[in-house]
Amino acid sequence: MTMADTHTATMAELDVEKLSAACRLVAMTFAEVERHILPGVTTAELDAIAEDFIRSHNGIPAFKGYVVDGKSFPGSLCISVDEEVVHGIPGRRQLKEGQIVTIDCGVQLDGYFGDSAWTYGVGEISTEKQRLMDVTLESLYKGIAAAIEGNKVYDIAKAVQTHVEANGFSVVRELVGHGIGRQLHEEPPVPNFVPGLLHRSRYPNAKLVTGMALAIEPMVNAGTFQVHTASDGWTIFTADGKPAAHFEHTVFIDGATPRILTARDGQETMYVA
Repeated sequence: MTMADTHTATMAELDVEKLSAACRLVAMTFAEVERHILPGVTTAELDAIAEDFIRSHNGIPAFKGYVVDGKSFPGSLCISVDEEVVHGIPGRRQLKEGQIVTIDCGVQLDGYFGDSAWTYGVGEISTEKQRLMDVTLESLYKGIAAAIEGNKVYDIAKAVQTHVEANGFSVVRELVGHGIGRQLHEEPPVPNFVPGLLHRSRYPNAKLVTGMALAIEPMVNAGTFQVHTASDGWTIFTADGKPAAHFEHTVFIDGATPRILTARDGQETMYVA
């Protein structure tokens, strides 16, 4: 889930083992849910699969009941289809061949949080949608590569934005990544773009140090970067109706090597640039 409000940062040292355990449960949940992403499945069915899996492993769905501006999110997953960028509410909608769907999953386990998102094709998808997904995922890893001690938040932002825009796509401005640990959303905010001078107080260029955990999450639109909010108060969709993709990993900064804690199959535990 993207940073929609502000929480006080947890400044005490993180328990990396507990943080890693929460993130492993996120990755395990994705492995379970993605097997069911097929034409005809409803988003509510995917949500139920995730909630059952998380709770059966002693976790708590981090998004369910999450309150922003007095509104409580009703699902365990955010499930966003095609032109929906983020925060789609699970329901009776059936997935259809050719769509792309983003699953965003957060878990609380033993007092720590993990957060990740992934965009999937439903059956056969168009070449353009596949390219959008590929570029967005590539931009995530370029952002992760910049998440090293001594760099700053804008180094992550620049890496993401440069790759996305070089490929003809756009980066959402209204929603950003975030710190994570004992709270789902902590400081610092992690934009996927380098803010203009008038907006840098909102997104300070924080220095990255060993021991920080960040949820890095490019949200990329095929067309304009502008977005709107649906009448449900949660779902964010592209202003021009073109599709969007969203990929996210929780990353622990460990000197010159970012550690991807929400790796799907253990092959990305350490990022190699």
